Amino acid sequence: MALCEAEKTFVLHGVEENFRIDGREREDYRPMELETSIVSHAFGSARLRLANTDVLVAVKIEVDIPFPEKPNEGKIEFFVDCSANATPDFEGRGGEDLAIELSNSLSTAYQSSRAFDLSKLCILKGRKCWKIYVDILLLECGGNLFDAVSLAVKAALWNAQLPLVKSVHVDGNNIEMDVSEELYDCQKLDIKNAPVMVTVCKIGDYCIVDPNQAEEKCSVGSIVVAVSGDRLSTVLQTGAGSLHPTTLVESMKLGHTVGQRLNQALWEALQQIPEDQDVGFLK
Repeated sequence: MALCEAEKTFVLHGVEENFRIDGREREDYRPMELETSIVSHAFGSARLRLANTDVLVAVKIEVDIPFPEKPNEGKIEFFVDCSANATPDFEGRGGEDLAIELSNSLSTAYQSSRAFDLSKLCILKGRKCWKIYVDILLLECGGNLFDAVSLAVKAALWNAQLPLVKSVHVDGNNIEMDVSEELYDCQKLDIKNAPVMVTVCKIGDYCIVDPNQAEEKCSVGSIVVAVSGDRLSTVLQTGAGSLHPTTLVESMKLGHTVGQRLNQALWEALQQIPEDQDVGFLK
């Protein structure tokens, strides 16, 4: 999206007046729609639409061997696919850098045990563990990808269920696992403190959240704050701009406050999803 100087001035003046071009205030999000259990062959899945941004996430689980330096922990791996249909910018190899940036930011945000406890994925210390694959497909890009992806990932992990291991038999190097064959004999993942990302952009003298594509073009600098419970699990800088130290602190505080509200809204929406209709709305 290319903006002329008049359009950029219009966006800037709207932010200054706390009345953005789509009618929102600086700390408001656009409407979101969330669906879960929509990929039948996955252990868990979710699709989130944030205005014109559309993200699909599927979770797969398999048995693996723990890392030698972390024998008591399982594994989680993120993979992002930027569909060429999402935006013309993704044609060819245009989306590779963004995909790597998104997957790395998720890996960093989920690295802390306070955000996501990988020890609960351990089956047998140093021998067997669960490995979670989180596949993310960007279907449409309408701005604020980091926030939308993090919300969809958390919802998909909430929807995922681990097969119940009844017992483990060890005979030398041979390990046999007795996994329950009952369809509903599973356990859910603990994602209460899983991080939610909040993108904070500075436009003019003010900071906003949930920027659309036009606002992203007008931003002089932005950060992504990953909020886990009441803590900041990580802070990342995006784009080419920079922020003054005072502005950086204010942006982090804004991201932390908004992230807590967003986390609470997501959690309440997930709790309200009925078993026979996996649809929820965030407002």
